[in-house]
Amino acid sequence: MIEVLVAEDHAAVRSGLVTLLSKELGIRIVGEAADGAAAPAEAERLRPDVVLLVHALVAV
Repeated sequence: MIEVLVAEDHAAVRSGLVTLLSKELGIRIVGEAADGAAAPAEAERLRPDVVLLVHALVAV
């Protein structure tokens, strides 16, 4: 099982990504971050295998 943290500042896009990825076998969404500032803290706390991070949020 691949654990994924989704970080996206647009709620509708984040929700869509979570919905799509949740339907895939072998993928489990372990968390969501609404901005770039929250993403590192959530990644540290949740320890996902993958962080899906929108490039515009990288300015942390």
